[in-house]
Amino acid sequence: MIRLTRLNDEEFVINCNQIERIENIPESNIILANGKHYVVKESVDEIIDRVIEFQAQIYARAQKKNV
Repeated sequence: MIRLTRLNDEEFVINCNQIERIENIPESNIILANGKHYVVKESVDEIIDRVIEFQAQIYARAQKKNV
């Protein structure tokens, strides 16, 4: 899950595993696998960085449990 900001400054959390694509229009338009879309203030690169960070946290937790 990643935290993002709508254009009206409202923060929300999205399941990044459901992201199908991100368009830059010039805001970032996130399209989910179910067809829903969200326009957010964060850039495409910021969103990608947050997804990578989230996935790294999941991997790190899994590694700790296997030790």
